[in-house]
Amino acid sequence: MRLWLTRHVQNCLAAMGRLVQRPAGSLLTIAVIGIALALPAGLNVLVRNGEVLAGGWESARDFSVYLKPGEELAQAATLAKSLSANSNVDDVEIISAEAALADFQQSGSFEGALTGLDNNPLPHTLVVRPRPEAPASELAELARELGKDTSVDQVRLDTEWVERLNAILEFVRRGIWLAAGLLAIAVVVIVGNTIRLDIENRRAEIEVAKLLGATDAFVRRPFLYTGFWYGLGGGLFALVVVLVGLAVLGGPVARLSALYGASFQLQGLAGSGALTVLGGGLVAGLVGAWFAVSQHLTAIQPKI
Repeated sequence: MRLWLTRHVQNCLAAMGRLVQRPAGSLLTIAVIGIALALPAGLNVLVRNGEVLAGGWESARDFSVYLKPGEELAQAATLAKSLSANSNVDDVEIISAEAALADFQQSGSFEGALTGLDNNPLPHTLVVRPRPEAPASELAELARELGKDTSVDQVRLDTEWVERLNAILEFVRRGIWLAAGLLAIAVVVIVGNTIRLDIENRRAEIEVAKLLGATDAFVRRPFLYTGFWYGLGGGLFALVVVLVGLAVLGGPVARLSALYGASFQLQGLAGSGALTVLGGGLVAGLVGAWFAVSQHLTAIQPKI
């Protein structure tokens, strides 16, 4: 067992040494693999940030119920109690006509217009916050039922754009999986072609090794470690690309968010996401190396 582990360590370090001996070609291959891995990783980060934004906009699902002018505040309280009992409603806030008028007066924009009025023209309002899991169809049905109430003047419900955003995110998420699969195949092909060229360059060495009794597993091992290093290097390169992209875009996104009165910060790759990129690179590198060696190693036989 100790000898077996020693041989693996030797092959692993020797494979890395061969890559270091030709830095230009090795870096070029690693960069191509890294870019192929960085594309789905970057898109995944984009979707995660979109989900964070959609989650932050859940309050946009709130809808307002405006009572008819002249309705008593007690009627608003009764309607609020009825809505609170609904399984799709998380919270109901009552904004009295007096409180709404005070808010308008404090804003300054309507102060001059409101001071000339004899009566308060604003109605009592209910702000209804649905539960996050409440279906849009049931919310729309609830809004229609509220609109039939004799004390209700108007119901303002606008959740279609949130539903569209979630649908777009789901579409992009599935597109990412398709792109990741295609790019993984591309990485396998890149590594396989690189290993194939390496096998051809070491053809004489392989023939001599087989003449001395080396098994296919013994000859295959260094090339598998070469694929391992290519995959690991490509995964690390992809992580660097994603981190640099987040650093470049972080400032503009924060400034844009500030202009809209928010404090949104770009979310980076989570620990599981980084491990997925590294693991995907390693698996693709090993699979590409295995296919290349399996196809070409059996064709190389020593000439006696």
